[in-house]
Amino acid sequence: MIWIKAFHIVFMVTWFAGLFYLPRLFVYHALCEDNLGHARFVVMERKLFIIMTVGAVLTTIFGVILISNYQTMPLWLQIKLGLVALLIAYHLLCFKIMKTFKQQENSHSHVFYRWFNEAPVLLLIGIVLLAVVKPY
Repeated sequence: MIWIKAFHIVFMVTWFAGLFYLPRLFVYHALCEDNLGHARFVVMERKLFIIMTVGAVLTTIFGVILISNYQTMPLWLQIKLGLVALLIAYHLLCFKIMKTFKQQENSHSHVFYRWFNEAPVLLLIGIVLLAVVKPY
């Protein structure tokens, strides 16, 4: 199981790298005013989204394998899974935002995306603390 846990962590890091960087691209994309720059951001965002989605799927697969070892699910793990559900919702929201940028229909400022970029940090802190400390 140690190998499963190791791969779970590796792909979680991959997923979070994308979750940290994609909203940062949204910040710069919101500031972009030329068509060539817009086209470049659309390509970068799409490629990054694919990589982070692969990370999300593999994180989930290895996580489900790890969960299958529990006969009863402890409270800390239930809370962690709730935070992971929020993370998946955030991931899907990133996809929706990416589509609005591609269609040149973004209505948010770069300041909005700077704040939006902070959500995965808070979720990461909660998820890691629960997984390591196991307080409940």
